[in-house]
Formats: sequence, structure tokens, C-alpha cells
Amino acid sequence: MSIAPTAFFSALANDTRLRMLMLLLREGELCVCELTQAIGVSQPHVSRHLAQLRELSLVADRRAGTWIYYRIHPDLPGWACAVMRETAAGLAGATPFREDAKALAAMANRPGAPRCGGVLDQQAPELTRGRL
Repeated sequence: MSIAPTAFFSALANDTRLRMLMLLLREGELCVCELTQAIGVSQPHVSRHLAQLRELSLVADRRAGTWIYYRIHPDLPGWACAVMRETAAGLAGATPFREDAKALAAMANRPGAPRCGGVLDQQAPELTRGRL
């Protein structure tokens, strides 16, 4: 998989997309309703930005019944994974990223789909292969 650096950094330059990517890195996999709740914007707004991220192959999705779950694309180039990992580490305690994580944790009716865990919280196979 290949992504142009300018397209990658352009995607990160948007606040909504950056916040969603940071949550996906933290949580592993989220549905649209979780992202909407966490960052406090409308569902169409979240869906539009997810479509852009999916078009760039920054995120991948899977359907489970009526739910669509998003995650960081597992085939991102190593340099893109490194940039996102360092960005997440640097922004974890900053506003609004800290508040996004709190809002997600406080969400009462989160879907009960299986979670793959946050890539920042565990040693996933992708980490050992130089990925995320």
C-alpha cells in the first residue's frame, strides 16, 4: 500500500480527522456513534470525514449487522504508522484529545461488539512487525 505524504499530512491537518484517528489509535476500533459522542459533532460530519479517511486508505472498516466499525488501516506504510504513533503520544494529554477519551469512556450505551484493543495499550502483532 502506498500513500502520498502530502495526502497523509493533509488528512492529519484537519481537526476532526486528527481527533478521530487519535481515538482509533487509542481504542483500536470504534463505530460512528462512538466517534460522534466522543468528539461532539454530528453523525453526518463524522461519516463524511471517515469516508475521506477510507478513500485515502488511512482507515479500514468492517460491518457487524447494522454497525460499521472503523480501525486504522493495517497496511499503512511504516513511516505513516510512526508519524501517527508519535503524534498520539505527544497529544494524549492535550486538549481536546484528553476530553475526547473521557467522553468516550463516559458513553453509557456503547455497542457491545468485540474490541480488538487499543494499539497504544498492548503489544499487537503489527507492533512487532514495525507497523503501528
